[in-house]
Amino acid sequence: MADYAYRPSGVCSRQITFSIEDGKLHNVRFMGGCPGNLLAIGKLVEGADAKNIAELLKGNDCGGRGTSCADQLSRAVEAALEKEAQQA
Repeated sequence: MADYAYRPSGVCSRQITFSIEDGKLHNVRFMGGCPGNLLAIGKLVEGADAKNIAELLKGNDCGGRGTSCADQLSRAVEAALEKEAQQA
């Protein structure tokens, strides 16, 4: 299981942490931001296919910011998957 930490940009969350094991997302946590919504996102994506989640959440917008915590999670997961592919 590989653990990742990502510093989001343009959103209220200050950090996103998660793990990927066998292509599945685990232990998604947001530091800062809207606690209820972000806890729900973490629960909804637990054990889900990382690539599918990245595609599903990509482009989600919060209040006209051009991004959101969900979009930032998508970017974080994409970066992690790229890193794993390079190491393979």
